[in-house]
Amino acid sequence: MGKRVAVVLAGCGVYDGSEIHESSAVLVHLSREGAQAEVYAPDVDQMHVVDHVKGQPTQEKRNVLVESARIARGNIKDLAKLDVKGLDALIIPGGFGVAKNLSTWATQGKNCIVSKEVEDVLKAFHAAKKPIGLCCISPVLAAKIFPGCELTVGHDTECEK
Repeated sequence: MGKRVAVVLAGCGVYDGSEIHESSAVLVHLSREGAQAEVYAPDVDQMHVVDHVKGQPTQEKRNVLVESARIARGNIKDLAKLDVKGLDALIIPGGFGVAKNLSTWATQGKNCIVSKEVEDVLKAFHAAKKPIGLCCISPVLAAKIFPGCELTVGHDTECEK
C-alpha cells in the first residue's frame, strides 16, 4: 500500500483560497507516485470572498471546508479530525487562502497568528518527524510556528524573519 499523505486546503481560488493549479498538481503527483491523498480543510468562514474576474472582494460569505471540497471532488474531511497517526506526510498548497484563512498573514504579515488547528497539525507532523511539504506562500506558517525557521517572501523587505 502507498503512503498516506494529508493535503490541507484553504478554500478554492488563488485570491481567497487554495491555488487550484498547485492543489491539483499536488494531488496528481501524489497519485502518480501511488500515494493516497487525504484532503482536509478547516470548517470555518473565509476571511472574505473575491470575485476572480474582477479581482475585488464581494459581500458573499463562504466556508473554507465547503469551498475546498470543490478541489477534492467532495472527498474531504474537517481539519479538526486529522490524526497524524497513520499518515506519512503533510502537504499544504499555496494560494492566498493560506494567508487569509489558515492564518492572518495577509493582514498582519510577520506578526500574524496561525489558526490553532493548522498549528496543531504542523506541530504534530514535526514532532513525529514526518515530512512536511509547503508550497508557494504556505512556508510562512512554518516560519511563524517553528523557532529558527527562516524564509523569504519574494522581494518583501517587511518580512525579513
